[in-house]
Amino acid sequence: MRTHRRTFMLRSIGAAALAITGRAVWAAPAQLQESDPAAQALGYKTDATHVDRSKYPHYSDNQRCSNCQFFQGKPADASALCALFGPKQVNGAGWCNAYQART
Repeated sequence: MRTHRRTFMLRSIGAAALAITGRAVWAAPAQLQESDPAAQALGYKTDATHVDRSKYPHYSDNQRCSNCQFFQGKPADASALCALFGPKQVNGAGWCNAYQART
């Protein structure tokens, strides 16, 4: 009987969270798109090799989101949250104009 009660409670909590937030609590954060207004404002590119060097002359080949101080994941992570883009994940191989090397 305990198993059924525990299952019921876990499902009820999940359903309540879904009703409150409008999304499943176990869902992964959304991926930042280059078309997002915040991404456009900072010149975000999902692939740093596509950065327009004439527009961003300070860009360097070794700059990637994964080695930026704002990247919330580990350097080896394919994507992670960024302190600048709120609840959206950035591509570890990406880049934006706010890049600051990790120290």
